[in-house]
Amino acid sequence: MLEINILCPNVEHGGIAFGQDPKMVEYITKEIKKVANQPISMKLTPNVTDITEIAKAAECGGADALSLINTITGMRIDVKKRDFSVANKTGGLSGAAIKPIALRMVYQVYKAVQIPIIGMGGISTTDDALEFIMAGATGVAIGTANFNNPYVMLEVIKGFASAI
Repeated sequence: MLEINILCPNVEHGGIAFGQDPKMVEYITKEIKKVANQPISMKLTPNVTDITEIAKAAECGGADALSLINTITGMRIDVKKRDFSVANKTGGLSGAAIKPIALRMVYQVYKAVQIPIIGMGGISTTDDALEFIMAGATGVAIGTANFNNPYVMLEVIKGFASAI
């Protein structure tokens, strides 16, 4: 499966964040489906007013699954240097801080579409993964937690055996 990240803005077209426009999401999904030899999962941005509109657009475009959520736009300023901590001034916030938002969005999308959902955003334990599944995710992905614990995925999988 290909996971297509549609969060990043298109700098060549004035910085338009095409993942925030349902028409663009549907168009991009259709175009990718024309050439992809494997199933595709569109990775959705949470930086939208209504995540279900974007999810439905990806589904209409032919997505086989949805991955959500991607990072939330955040900012950090170094008060000692009196300058931004990220070169672009803003950047993607991930990890435990976004889990409640990710869970809500997975649940909303689950109620709105018929295709599988890969839940992500703040998963670092088996209970976290189970929450996403209970919210409607078909599967889960772990990202940021790997930086602190390279064995986190194995621990979560092992935890499923005792949770069942």
